[in-house]
Amino acid sequence: MIKPVISVQGLGKKFRRNLVNLPSTIRQMFIRRLFKRKYDYYWCLDDVTFEVARGQMVGIIGQNGSGKSTLLRLIGGVGRPDKGSLEVDGRIGALLDLGAGFHNDLTGRDNIYISGVVAGLTRRQITERFDEIVAFADLDSVLDNPLRTYSSGMRMRLAFAVATNIDPDILLIDEILSVGDHIFQSKCKQRIDRFKQKGCTMLLVSHDMEQVKNLCDSVIWLNNGKIKGYGSPDEITTAYQKSDMI
Repeated sequence: MIKPVISVQGLGKKFRRNLVNLPSTIRQMFIRRLFKRKYDYYWCLDDVTFEVARGQMVGIIGQNGSGKSTLLRLIGGVGRPDKGSLEVDGRIGALLDLGAGFHNDLTGRDNIYISGVVAGLTRRQITERFDEIVAFADLDSVLDNPLRTYSSGMRMRLAFAVATNIDPDILLIDEILSVGDHIFQSKCKQRIDRFKQKGCTMLLVSHDMEQVKNLCDSVIWLNNGKIKGYGSPDEITTAYQKSDMI
C-alpha cells in the first residue's frame, strides 16, 4: 500500500470566541479575574479526515469561516491541532499570507535570503536561484530598497517567487491565484502547471469554481469546520453551487 503524502485523521482545532462586554475599569477587570470567568470556545475544524496521494492536486472550497485557511495552516505547521492527527511527508512550500515573514526595514534582496533560509535552503542554494527569483518577481530595479517602500503587489510577487523556488514536495495555495493583475495571474498559473508536471502535491483554497474544476483532481467541501463532501471536482463544485451555503 502506497503511503499518502498528507494524512489527516479526526483533526480538530478550536479557538476562543471574541469576548463581549469587556471590562472598562480596573475594578471590573479585578472582579472578572477574581471569579475566573470561563471563556467560550468553538471548533473551527472538527473531525476532519482525508488523505492526499503524491502528485495529487486537491481543491478546498466552502464559505468564508468554514475552516479552509486554518486547515492549510495546520498542514503547513502553523499551529497545532487540538485533537486528531496530522502527518505530512515532504518539504512544504506555503502560499498563505504572502510576505507574512518579511521584514519591512530590510531590502528585497535581504528578504529573499532570509525567507529562503527559513524555508530550509542554504545560502548557496539561494544564491544559485537568486536570479530566477528576481526575474520572476520583476523587481530588479527596487531590489535594494527597503521592503516598506514596496506596494502590496510588489510584495506579493516577491513572496510568490521565493515560495515557488524552494522545490517543494507539497505546495499549499490560499487564494493567491485570484489576486494581482492578469499578467501576474498568468505567470502564477504557468508555474503551477510546471509543479503539476513535476508531480508536486498541491492543496488549493479558492472561491473560483472554474479554477478548481480546471486545476484539481479532487475537491474537499468544508462547512462549519466539517467535511460536507469529498470527491471529483465536477461533482463537489456542482453540489456546492446548488446548495444554499454560498
